[in-house]
Amino acid sequence: MARFSTLFLAVVIASPALYATFVTHHLDLQTGLLRLLIAVPVAAVMLAVFRMVTRNYGKPDKKREPSADGATDDQPLRAEAVAGEPFPQRRAEDNP
Repeated sequence: MARFSTLFLAVVIASPALYATFVTHHLDLQTGLLRLLIAVPVAAVMLAVFRMVTRNYGKPDKKREPSADGATDDQPLRAEAVAGEPFPQRRAEDNP
């Protein structure tokens, strides 16, 4: 059984063909329904790729093991600040 989202996306993909079949009668009924039938597996593949990409979104990462130096995620990261000459700031009054 196909999911509702797959069928809905397939109808959206095939909507120009369905419009031309049922409203303007420029396409044969068999052609319009065949295009809808082709759109169903295409939509299923598109949604499968989308679900695969977004599968782990919002889930917490697995607990990391402590590194060689014994640091874990609970301890703050220690870093040193490098002091140097700051860039000279220009004011609006200094411009000629």
